[in-house]
Amino acid sequence: MMRRNPPKPDAHLCTPLDGGSLAKAGRDPLHRLADRIKADSRITVLTGAGVSAASGIPTFRGPDGLWKNFRPEELATPEAFERDPRLVWEWYDWRRQFIARCKPNRAHEVLALWSQRYPKFTLITQNVDGLHERADTANVVRFHGSIWEVLCWNGCAASPKRWRDETVPFPKIPPHCPHCGGLIRPGVVWFGEGIDPVVLSCSQDALDCDIFLSIGTSSIVQPAASLIHGADANGAFTVEINVETTAAASYLDLSIQSPAEKTLEEVENLLGGLGKKNR
Repeated sequence: MMRRNPPKPDAHLCTPLDGGSLAKAGRDPLHRLADRIKADSRITVLTGAGVSAASGIPTFRGPDGLWKNFRPEELATPEAFERDPRLVWEWYDWRRQFIARCKPNRAHEVLALWSQRYPKFTLITQNVDGLHERADTANVVRFHGSIWEVLCWNGCAASPKRWRDETVPFPKIPPHCPHCGGLIRPGVVWFGEGIDPVVLSCSQDALDCDIFLSIGTSSIVQPAASLIHGADANGAFTVEINVETTAAASYLDLSIQSPAEKTLEEVENLLGGLGKKNR
């Protein structure tokens, strides 16, 4: 298990300032973060549902995340699919239709710019919505898979391990495998399932970085929640950007309590804006 590091003596917790811009406070956390980002910085970003909130996608947790009085933990499991594949697919088909109408927001756009600007950039996302890819983000590691991929529930020999299917909506629920006629399932990691070993290896490799940003995630779901502690153990400058502080905040170098789209926009402005590839 990843060790829990003691609180950092210089950790800076920040809440939104009165009157608007966080960047008006001199050497505030945004300036400190911008000062750390250099042309050759090794930057790793972990994103969660909060990054997509401004695109109108609900987090699927809390009161706005309920669907037919079911919680994700009740639907996103192999057992739920085996018990009632139609119900599970009704939920995923509804989500796919909802997500298809959404567009990347400023947080996605800034991270995409950074992925093109900084050669040593990796983005690990817990989100399955595909908005980082739609924003043209490079070097994306999909930690929990993609809602736009499917795989044969029977694992038939005729089908690929997984394949992309952007059908919205499915004409028949539950959808069937075109290769064997059996059921297909969403290409996401469900509760109780392990992370793909290749994905886990890529994520662990990305912890050898100079700057690690945890953005829009509650730092609850494991094993993704331990990644920032792994980066910290490797000596990275660790930053949390979230609308609420999390349990990890006291162990990090910076904790910025603000929406991702606002914070990343301001950091990008401090870096010189859209017109410059490097500082």
